[in-house]
Amino acid sequence: MAAPLRQGFHSARRRGWRSLMDGKEDITVLSHQSSLGGSDVKTQIVPPQPEKLIPPGFLSHPRTCGLVGMPFSWGQPRGGTDQGPDLMRKRGVANYITKLEWRFEECGNVEFEEPRLSDPTNPKYRNLKNSYAVGRACQNLAERTYEVASAGKFTLVMGGDHSIALGSIAGILKARPELSIVWVDAHADINTPESSPSGNLHGMPISFLMGLTEAKIPGFEWLEDYPKLDPSKLAFVGLRDVDPGERATIRKLGIQAYTMYEVDRYGIGNVMEHCLNHLSPDNSNPVHLSYDIDAVDPDFAPATGTMVRGGFTLREAHYIAERIAETGMLGSMDIVEVNPSLSCAEGGEETVELGVHLVASALGNRIIPL
Repeated sequence: MAAPLRQGFHSARRRGWRSLMDGKEDITVLSHQSSLGGSDVKTQIVPPQPEKLIPPGFLSHPRTCGLVGMPFSWGQPRGGTDQGPDLMRKRGVANYITKLEWRFEECGNVEFEEPRLSDPTNPKYRNLKNSYAVGRACQNLAERTYEVASAGKFTLVMGGDHSIALGSIAGILKARPELSIVWVDAHADINTPESSPSGNLHGMPISFLMGLTEAKIPGFEWLEDYPKLDPSKLAFVGLRDVDPGERATIRKLGIQAYTMYEVDRYGIGNVMEHCLNHLSPDNSNPVHLSYDIDAVDPDFAPATGTMVRGGFTLREAHYIAERIAETGMLGSMDIVEVNPSLSCAEGGEETVELGVHLVASALGNRIIPL
């Protein structure tokens, strides 16, 4: 029974965008040449029903998405994550957003200074890499996300490595103090300067957001003017590579953590229901989704810096974003660690495309709108 429908879509589409009227639904189909065996792959963009377009109280009406680019790669040792924002722009993220009935505001890339040999450091923590540059860059980002979030806009931050979440979340948390965080990642990123095995700051943003270290790190002084993240307002989803110090911290603080074991045992649907009920039983808190592309299995997202086998399938990856969007309380998102330089051309394109599609799912794209 499904074959005639597929044939109908195939005969109607051409390279580029086409809008097909199916009753009351305006279904946009994006057809492009895929790296998957050279076949033609279709992506549907289905806007929500009109009654679903009323935003929560902390977002303005009409719904507006402000895109902030953060082409920053100094929180980890591999170059290439700085290409992420512009590649996702070129892949058409703005088109996806507007097709989903959002107004779109391009907020540009945040400016920052690269590390210098003369940058100040704390001699006690010489293992920290590029700490001053990371701290100052995140301050600039925090100021930008605070401005965008305070204006009632959905705040979309495209990175960049995951160290930038320190800045993006700090600014949004200042604008929305009841903010809850869903951290989708293979890694916990809650090391401290004292516990980090590598000294790479993309593995530490949560510890700085929560104020878990007493270390005085030059470049991070600005955090004193920002609220601390409450551990009860954070949930990890998809963990599968956690350092010993991080395990101890998660247990000590009682942070809700769903590893891939829980996903395998209970299914992603049950995991997300439990996660969202834990963070906001009455569904009243603004939600921020911090999405590291390495949460997805490398078979589907090969162009990223810290790959770990056994991650999410494509549908699991999308379901997380879809379910959070379904609450009506998602008001901000990071998409990070897209690094096309670490894969072949086809793998880079596939990972960039996935990043854009995850943004679309978070902003309301559905197979059939509710």
